[in-house]
Amino acid sequence: MKIFIGSLSYNVTEEDLRDAFEAFGQVASAIVIKDEQSGRSKGFGFVEMPVQVEAQAAIAALNGQALKGRTITVNEARSQSDDRRGKDRGGRGDRRGRGRY
Repeated sequence: MKIFIGSLSYNVTEEDLRDAFEAFGQVASAIVIKDEQSGRSKGFGFVEMPVQVEAQAAIAALNGQALKGRTITVNEARSQSDDRRGKDRGGRGDRRGRGRY
């Protein structure tokens, strides 16, 4: 299961994420998303845990907890296609073909 971690301190490393989540089971990967130009953390990351029960336990235990001085948000990651559903169509009109501004 892929897990989203938000509100990360800029000081959190991938090893910090791995350590926090390994307390609940096997971690396949841990990544902190960084700005391409500056290399600075964007304040969120992802952890992949192959065992769903362990992943759900980690989500329940870590959501709302402090990690390196910041309260983190932890939940199941949504796919990009899920993020696009239900959003306004950007001026191409509503369901009846009328434009929206």
